[in-house]
Amino acid sequence: MEGGPGGDAIGAIPFLIASRVNQERDLIVMTQRGGPYSQPYLACPEIDRFNAKAVGLRYDAPSTGRLLVRAAKECRDRLTAEGIDLRAYNTTENAADFAALRKALGIRKWNVYGYSYGTDLALTHLRRHPHGIRSVTIDSVVPPQTVSLPWAWDSAQEGINTIFAACEAQPACENRYPDLSRKLSEQVHRLEANPLTVTVRPPGGGNAVKVVLDGGALVNLLVTNGGALPAVEVPAAIDELARGNPERFARAQAAGAATPVVAQAYGLTHSVVCSEWTPGFSKSDVLEAGRRAFPGWPDTVLAHAPQLPFEHDLCRVWNVPDRTPVQRVATHSEVPTLIITGTFDAKTGASWGPYAGRTLPRSTAVQIPGIGHFVVPQSACAQSVLGSFLARPTAPDTGCVAGLAPAPFTITPDPEGT
Repeated sequence: MEGGPGGDAIGAIPFLIASRVNQERDLIVMTQRGGPYSQPYLACPEIDRFNAKAVGLRYDAPSTGRLLVRAAKECRDRLTAEGIDLRAYNTTENAADFAALRKALGIRKWNVYGYSYGTDLALTHLRRHPHGIRSVTIDSVVPPQTVSLPWAWDSAQEGINTIFAACEAQPACENRYPDLSRKLSEQVHRLEANPLTVTVRPPGGGNAVKVVLDGGALVNLLVTNGGALPAVEVPAAIDELARGNPERFARAQAAGAATPVVAQAYGLTHSVVCSEWTPGFSKSDVLEAGRRAFPGWPDTVLAHAPQLPFEHDLCRVWNVPDRTPVQRVATHSEVPTLIITGTFDAKTGASWGPYAGRTLPRSTAVQIPGIGHFVVPQSACAQSVLGSFLARPTAPDTGCVAGLAPAPFTITPDPEGT
């Protein structure tokens, strides 16, 4: 079950095969309704064009928000004019689709694996359609009972602070990059007051693009750490930025200008987020959560949930009904469940895995040190644990976890020679 919401499930197949999940069993992948390759495919080229342009705009400026909302409204108007009922694209319906697939394929029992939003979906599937489920694996956990815009700040704080703590635990990193938390705070304040405009080539190559780095963009890049800015480079990137070299962050920001081969189905994204994650919490709630996570940071940065800026404004024009009474519910189940989290995950903080497990008495939770979002493809140990769990869901072998530690951070020469 793919993440997003609205991600490319078919595109994840190479990662899953490389993780050997199909070594002893068949692998079944289905794109979610509204997702890439489905009919209808709720793509929003209007939002894709905005995203490409937004790398050169202030991340949290009201004018940027107005452009995003306009793009979302244009997409919504087009989809509804095509006869698409956006109320039909939600986690409840997605879960029912998977239950129907199992029956259509004549499978008596199957093992369910979901990551990121797919864990929200997997837990909903388990709660609403428990029959026919042999086991569930959730990787990078989004608990349906708590996911909301304020929740994103808790995960951001946990992931970023864990990266900094891991640097402190490595003498070479601690000696070269001391006091990262203070340095980051200084840079967030500096860039929010005086954004940098940089022309840089994207990581994948191509023509140079103009990017703007303000405090909000900097934080969002840290939350979405991954291919464009791996966690092992974060201390070096912050140190370089403090010394006047924004290259690593600028290149990571420029990655957003690339046209995706398969675009995220933003029609599905916002139909889920606006009906299930946004209701019940105000803009003030988001700001207060940000202040708790990062005291003293500029309110203009903290007013926007990471990855979902201006979402309250967008949801007003997306206009789908509140579904939280049926969706913001914990899953209670005796089905064996494997919970896998990465300690560097700033999108879905590692502690949310054990939290979801509190109502899953036959669950096994493992945290993989030094890994970010979507753990299994990045960790041989996680793959081993998953394989043993699928073989024996009640007694997985988690022995490899005990010897793990984060990989060494990137260490660059100190230009001052100190």
